[in-house]
Amino acid sequence: MNNSHLISFDNTEYAFAYKKKNDLKNAHFLFKAMGMPWLVNIGLKFTPLAIKWKLPLTIPVIRNTIFKQFVGGETLGETSAVAGKLGDYNVQVILDYGVEGGDDGEQGFDHSTEEFIRVIEYAATQPNIPFISVKVTGLSRFALLEKIDELMAKVPGTLMKKYLSVTENLPAAEKEEWHRVRVRVMRLCEVAAAKKIGVLIDAEETWIQSPVDALTILMMDTFNKQRVVVYNTLQLYRHDRFKFLQDSYEAAAERNFVLGAKLVRGAYMEKERLRAEEMNYPSPIQPDKQSTDRDYEGSVQFCIEHLDIIAVIIASHNEQSNLTATQILQQKNIPLNHPHVHFSQLFGMSDNITFNLAKAGCSVSKYLPFGPIKDVIPYLMRRAQENSSVGGQTGRELGLIKKELERRKTG
Repeated sequence: MNNSHLISFDNTEYAFAYKKKNDLKNAHFLFKAMGMPWLVNIGLKFTPLAIKWKLPLTIPVIRNTIFKQFVGGETLGETSAVAGKLGDYNVQVILDYGVEGGDDGEQGFDHSTEEFIRVIEYAATQPNIPFISVKVTGLSRFALLEKIDELMAKVPGTLMKKYLSVTENLPAAEKEEWHRVRVRVMRLCEVAAAKKIGVLIDAEETWIQSPVDALTILMMDTFNKQRVVVYNTLQLYRHDRFKFLQDSYEAAAERNFVLGAKLVRGAYMEKERLRAEEMNYPSPIQPDKQSTDRDYEGSVQFCIEHLDIIAVIIASHNEQSNLTATQILQQKNIPLNHPHVHFSQLFGMSDNITFNLAKAGCSVSKYLPFGPIKDVIPYLMRRAQENSSVGGQTGRELGLIKKELERRKTG
């Protein structure tokens, strides 16, 4: 039975069934604080310094507030309790080793690779962790990605033609360095394929994205023949990504692999616009929110129309986008839990979407980062910024939490 017509993202009983009253009160306090931009700005400047200077109580305060809200734990073992609780409500997990970048050069990238493999192997032992998330910037020097992207922009032809031309003609040392990056990604995908775990390759900044796209498509061409192992992430606040989705579909059809597409709106908008302005090139960002919404929902529709060749992850905190997806499925008489359709939201946010989708029978997950507090600070700072700047997000979270607290008081 298709239940999309029964879905309501206003049902707070389903949304917060997994949270105790004290957890709700703590979440209310946190979102209220994040609704004050001046307070968030102070926190963004002060928190990294407080950790660097090892000020007393800094770590315990972070652990019991923003870390607890948005992160699954400091270790893989700690994530199991969170994943288990989510599993009780038919919510799956995308596990993310939340350490970003490689400060230790090649040794650091090799270490990150081993950590990602450990995460894949752990996920394979858990009943509700079908995916892990990987950032190529955790496996490769940023400047190398930037150079390859810049050179690709100067070569005519398709994405893959540009990529092959550039990487074949790199100086010997950089060619060898890029080979090591490819081997790292290949190793991750090989282990994931063997363990039946999906690998979601994160989106990056536009000025390093082209080699990431090309590398991801090469991995799909190798590993997505029998089942979906590798997914690329498309940021639809970029004005070129809907076309890129269509081009990727054509490549998949031609090469006979399944295209894994994780659809997000995006994470680097202000940074992207500022860089384009400073360096005097056209902004890669959509002119307005309506254009982003149009391309996002157009991409959802396109993916659902081609589920024979595309496996889509609708990773959105936008209620309308999620409802639209369920409505399209219903109109086409496609089951909400079709194996090529998955929904996802960040842990600690939009529980009203996640748990109501799960209740309706959708395949849905929480994106669950983990890692030592000092290492996941960049991730936590982005969550604070996002909730401070995204129009209506914090107010919506607060309103739903208040509604549920009232319901429990009178229920």
